Amino acid sequence: MAISQLSSAHFSGDHDRLLEGLSQGRRIGSTGAGAVRSRLSRPLLLIQDLDGVCMPLVRDPLQRRVDPAYLRACKAMQGSFAVLTNGEHGGRRGMNPIVEAAVGDAEAVRREGLYLPGLAGGGVQIQDCHGRIEHPGVSDAELSFLEHVPIRLREDLTTVLAGPSFGLRGDELEALVQTAVLDNQVSPTLNINTLFPYFGAEPELWGRLQQAMAGLMEGLLDQAAAAGLEGSFFVHLAPNLGRSGDRELLRPGQAGDAGTTDFQFMLSGAVKEAGVLVLLNQHVHRSTGRHPLGADFTVRTAPRRHEDLLRLAQERFDPATLPQLVGVGDTVTSQPIKPGSNERLRGGSDRGFLRLVQDLGRQFSTDNLVLFVDSSRGEVRRPGLGDGLQEGTPGAEPPWEAVEGISDPADPLRLQYLFAGGHRQYTAWFAGLAAALNPGNGAIPSDADAPATPPT
Repeated sequence: MAISQLSSAHFSGDHDRLLEGLSQGRRIGSTGAGAVRSRLSRPLLLIQDLDGVCMPLVRDPLQRRVDPAYLRACKAMQGSFAVLTNGEHGGRRGMNPIVEAAVGDAEAVRREGLYLPGLAGGGVQIQDCHGRIEHPGVSDAELSFLEHVPIRLREDLTTVLAGPSFGLRGDELEALVQTAVLDNQVSPTLNINTLFPYFGAEPELWGRLQQAMAGLMEGLLDQAAAAGLEGSFFVHLAPNLGRSGDRELLRPGQAGDAGTTDFQFMLSGAVKEAGVLVLLNQHVHRSTGRHPLGADFTVRTAPRRHEDLLRLAQERFDPATLPQLVGVGDTVTSQPIKPGSNERLRGGSDRGFLRLVQDLGRQFSTDNLVLFVDSSRGEVRRPGLGDGLQEGTPGAEPPWEAVEGISDPADPLRLQYLFAGGHRQYTAWFAGLAAALNPGNGAIPSDADAPATPPT
């Protein structure tokens, strides 16, 4: 099977074909930082989101867990795998404590290099597999301002929830505020998933809460400007309905769909699509010793517009040095601008980076692939793949109602392979890919008895 056949798929559930196509002729060698070698001459780089992809979506991030078998598979893919997330590596709500809890020995994680390498905080936080973290392009003044954001958010959120509209009091109020305010170092966040059971049944009230959260974040932007940091930050909404100018559009909640639940205060330039070029720049450097975009290139110096990112890549990358990219995400949205309208609002925090992966593949003829993982079966309400699609013929054009809320017939993003079974189905497939690229090492065992939570 020629690998080029894979990129012609659309809404396919043929995971065996996908695994065979990606592993055919490839193996992970001991040279070039463990990069995937291929008689087909093009290496592989799989760029993957985290929440909803390799672990379920949960209301409380401190309750996340990950299968140790998945971590071993990531290690086996070293040099051909990177994460790209708006969450963070370090801190008590980051991914690293989850990895340490899954393995049960933080020192072993560091020694064996089991931390997940790649970009976090939208791309401003870089980590290697031994847990070494850097924040290139971020000033001390910006980090100092971010350090105080969680304190301000707790105070403001307490005021909102104790007000007449929501009426929370006492220990319950304090517990919900502590859960909702994520004290991430470079992306402090209001996560209102835990409030949905309280107010989600009343759409008008839930909408007021969403608007109040958006107002709190706008207030932080004003405070930053007053501190001489105008333009240093922006507010990321997840999920969202795309952008209007420089602002992301809030997705209102509706029956069975919480809409926007994450309000992230992020550093300017911290967008996943720019992170794709950072990862490509690093990957080419590992194989050639040269940074096509410069050794100091970061998401903060990258262009902001999709077309400009493509143009920069066209100007600076040699197609012969580029890997085949596989982008994996779970947050992609599409809905009518109003009921009955053919005009759509398309967004989702993974849409931008997945589309850039797709369009780079078309631009350089590298047969890049886009994989979508259905995360709707977790604790967070969001659109999922419909039954008609799941029961259909793999690779066949689905009834579009089966992807309503996710994609549409005019969507410029083509979701090529779907994992309707969610994170468990995807991580099992991923472990199979890692094993196929490491012949002779045997299967990577699963461990259903991983410790449930990282330390708090």
